[in-house]
Amino acid sequence: MAFAGLAACAAPGADPDAEFTPEYRGIETRLLDGDLVNFRVEMAGARDAEDVSKYAECAAAQYALIRGYGFARHVRTNVDERGGIWTADAVYTISPSLPGGIIRIDAEVVAASCAENGIPTV
Repeated sequence: MAFAGLAACAAPGADPDAEFTPEYRGIETRLLDGDLVNFRVEMAGARDAEDVSKYAECAAAQYALIRGYGFARHVRTNVDERGGIWTADAVYTISPSLPGGIIRIDAEVVAASCAENGIPTV
């Protein structure tokens, strides 16, 4: 019931029931140092920063698998939106074993979820 009041806080003209139709515009991957990787993604049609952050996470998961690793750890993500185009500049470390840190991802599980949800990867 507490969430019902939050609907009034939505942006003017925003329709929470509107169909989500993202346009994934590409992934740029750069190896920074050893196991530290930078992902830059761009999309249109995102509902919020979480959508574009998820796109970057999907890129990181698949990249880890391609490199023969099973895990990744989120370091940071910067999100920006200009004129309806969302970008994320994210950094992850990739690892063959479960890394330390707060935000860790199992690359196989995340990559499978991304495929199920139609989110492209590298």
